[in-house]
Amino acid sequence: MYRTMMKGKLHRATVTEANLNYVGSITIDEELLEAVDMLPNEKVQIVNNNNGARLETYIIPGKRGSGVICLNGAAARLVQEGDKVIIISYGLVPEEKARDHQPRVAVLDENNTITQMIGLEPEATIL
Repeated sequence: MYRTMMKGKLHRATVTEANLNYVGSITIDEELLEAVDMLPNEKVQIVNNNNGARLETYIIPGKRGSGVICLNGAAARLVQEGDKVIIISYGLVPEEKARDHQPRVAVLDENNTITQMIGLEPEATIL
């Protein structure tokens, strides 16, 4: 059996552009892609923290070091420049490796600069 596990995540990325008149996808800075092991044309899920919208699309690499996070095509209707989003990639992991799987998570600041890399999701605090 295989399990679908989170492979990489860009946490709290700031949308730098929403371009309705472009072939659908998300453009992401190549430096950020490398940090979380995402590839051009890879399927990703995007969660908009501002309005709760969720969508899936594929990655187009953006200029290295630019900090670009641009939703293109129809996806541009679900975000606005300045929105905070979470970008998640998933992979199929064999059952025997799933419990030891370590995703790559980059926490970003308002300029889409990596402020922290974490392997596992931090545990939620129960109040």
